Amino acid sequence: MTFFEYFQLAIIVVIVCVIAFKAIYLRVTTGINPIVVFRSEGAFRVVEAFALLALIGWVAEVVLHATHSRVDFFPERVHIALLHTPTIKIFGEAIAISGLVIFILAFFSFGDSWRIGIDKKTAGRLVTGGIFSISRNPIYVAFDLIFIAVFLMNGTWFFLIFALLGILAIHGQTLREETFLAQRYGEAYERYRKQTPRYLIW
Repeated sequence: MTFFEYFQLAIIVVIVCVIAFKAIYLRVTTGINPIVVFRSEGAFRVVEAFALLALIGWVAEVVLHATHSRVDFFPERVHIALLHTPTIKIFGEAIAISGLVIFILAFFSFGDSWRIGIDKKTAGRLVTGGIFSISRNPIYVAFDLIFIAVFLMNGTWFFLIFALLGILAIHGQTLREETFLAQRYGEAYERYRKQTPRYLIW
């Protein structure tokens, strides 16, 4: 295994540990279950289930690819040869580090309002401070950057296609959440929306 492969595994471990710690902490201190996926109705529940399975598949492929497993779902022939250069890999690593920093900062800023999914029953306060004063969706920005970074460090068609579809799926979820936030927080969210970019660009 190379440094870049160990680095990708480390990113997965850090993200899983941060999410698990935050979920347990909120459950113990507030009694609220912050993981509220599958509470949506109709087709959205199916979409959420598919998205979760796709994410699990992506994590599995990162692990299999990094460890050079014999059961890798997408073997060497799906590589994009032009991207297999140290410069591209280092660039991907820099993007991944940026994404990870944004991810961790967002969790600190979120406080008790962090949820996975749209929580219509026990939604927390509207968070506008910290890194949320720069982006309304820093965690989604972080995931977009990490998806792109993993593609650059591996250079396969699978990670390219997943990054593109992942970014589209995240944008769709962002629009759903914006509708909910506008209904939940009204004028306060509208002011925040006008002052702060959705992602990183106004």
